[in-house]
Amino acid sequence: MRRIGLIVSVLAVGLGIGGYVFFNGERKAPVRYRTASVERGQVVSVVSATGTINPVVSVQVGTQVSGMVKSLHADFNSRVKAGEIVAVIDPEPFKARREQAASNLDMARASVARARADLAQRKRELSRVEALLPEQFVSQNDVDVALTNYQSAEAQLRVSEAQVKQAEAAVNAADLDLKYTVIRSPVEGIVVARNIEVGQTVASSFATPNLFLIALDLTKMQVDTNVSESDIGGMSEGKEATFTVDAYPGISFTGLIKQVRLAPINVQNVVTYNVVVSVDNADLRLKPGMTANVSIVVAQKDQVLKVPNAALRFVPPRGEGSSRDVSGRSTKGEAARPVTHEGRTMATKTVWKQGENGDLVAVPVQTGISDGSSTEIISDSLAEGDVIAIGVDQSSGERRGNELPPGFGSPPRPRNR
Repeated sequence: MRRIGLIVSVLAVGLGIGGYVFFNGERKAPVRYRTASVERGQVVSVVSATGTINPVVSVQVGTQVSGMVKSLHADFNSRVKAGEIVAVIDPEPFKARREQAASNLDMARASVARARADLAQRKRELSRVEALLPEQFVSQNDVDVALTNYQSAEAQLRVSEAQVKQAEAAVNAADLDLKYTVIRSPVEGIVVARNIEVGQTVASSFATPNLFLIALDLTKMQVDTNVSESDIGGMSEGKEATFTVDAYPGISFTGLIKQVRLAPINVQNVVTYNVVVSVDNADLRLKPGMTANVSIVVAQKDQVLKVPNAALRFVPPRGEGSSRDVSGRSTKGEAARPVTHEGRTMATKTVWKQGENGDLVAVPVQTGISDGSSTEIISDSLAEGDVIAIGVDQSSGERRGNELPPGFGSPPRPRNR
């Protein structure tokens, strides 16, 4: 009887421990995965950038003289021709300078005439003393003095002639300054900007002031974009680019890459390059200075296998999934093997394929181009229609140890007394 009682006691203790574990122990619910199918379709690799719309050729019109703006003959959006007057600077001060330079020229010419007359007189004196020297009516010293005076008169004539040239140059400079008071358009185009008003004083002492900005042809525009150094490798002349502007929502404009400039742009240690996109603007809808959101097609492939990018980032929870690939080979401790495709070396990545019984199997794949949401699969380890895991369903998961089944842990009902 004692033996039977001992057995009953052991069974009772075992049942108690089992019940405790059952109700209070950790119970693990099956993990459910979010899945997607391997599809075949188009993958377009696009580089996005922001740029500014500018005229292909724009000319800044300035002034070479300082003064007050007397009149304006062009305004915003004015169409001007080459040589047409666009502004006039008050010419009166320059006329006065020109008259002063002209009077200085007259004085220099008069000095030349006087120097020539003096030279002629010195020459006659020298001839006279040289004729009297053989008769010894004059001394040799008198001859030497006359010769010195003659040579001095010759030098003074040359000085006067140089002063005439100097005065002529001053007159020419005054004429140029007077001419520059009339500002003309150097090209035919449209005035994009006007930076002066009548009565404003402009100074050209250190730098030429910018009075007008004239666009040569607004029917041909260009987009100057800043492409990061990580994406510049896919840029080349002739590639197609599309862009949008805020002024025309829903409308996409197209252009071609005209130039990839080699000069780097470094702003706070961020290196970008200017990629110029040429655009046809025959309807003049695009305005200079507009901000363009540019998308440049780097590569495009049709009818290729592709998987969502989430599948390449997914890693199953610890303890889930098979560590062997579809060929039965273990994937633990292996580094990604580089694979060469179309001259490019790429590493092997892993996606998790769902089998018929719901288990996950690691599948190594080689990837190609990506469009941001899907990635091309180059290797033949996956087939169209295969189901792959892209994440864990948050509605499933593990029940915590302090969670009891429904009906347990409810407060006791009060007794009726």
